[in-house]
Formats: sequence, C-alpha cells, structure tokens
Amino acid sequence: MKNMMKQAQKLQKKMLKTQEELATKTVEASAGGGMVKVIANGGQKIESIVLEKEVVDPEDVEMLQDLVMAAVNDALNKAQEMVSSEMGKLTGGLNIPGL
Repeated sequence: MKNMMKQAQKLQKKMLKTQEELATKTVEASAGGGMVKVIANGGQKIESIVLEKEVVDPEDVEMLQDLVMAAVNDALNKAQEMVSSEMGKLTGGLNIPGL
C-alpha cells in the first residue's frame, strides 16, 4: 500500500510538471482559408487572434464573427487534443476524469 501511494505521488508530480509545460506549448488554427488565425496554449487560453485585412468587411460582420468563432473553437479543440495526448502518455491510456 505504501508503495502504491509513492507511485501515485510520483505520477501526480509528473502530471503537474506536464501541465506546466503544456501551458507554454501552443497550437494554431485558422478559418476562411487562413484569413483568421488563432493561437491557443495547452492551458486552454487564447494567446492571439490575427485577422487579415481582406476579411474585415463592415457590410458582413456576421461572416467575420463566424470565422473567428470557428478558428477559436478549432484552436481550443487542438489544444485539448494536445493535452489529452500528453496526459495519456503519463497515465498509460487510463481515462482519469478531469484530465
């Protein structure tokens, strides 16, 4: 039992270190053929949004909103996939809630 507790503590430390490292890693997503680009980190935070001038049309604000939303959602999905992949390496594929 004591050995199992040590292993759990060791895994917990590795997971915390991995989470810290993932917060510094980024993924990029785009929409509209690259007209809207979004960069997100492994901490599920948006780091930047870049809009090309051509996509900014005052007569079609809804299109821009849709493109930004699509790129943001894609970036957050990619960031989550990155986190899941890295955490899966630590847990050996076990599905641990919250990770």
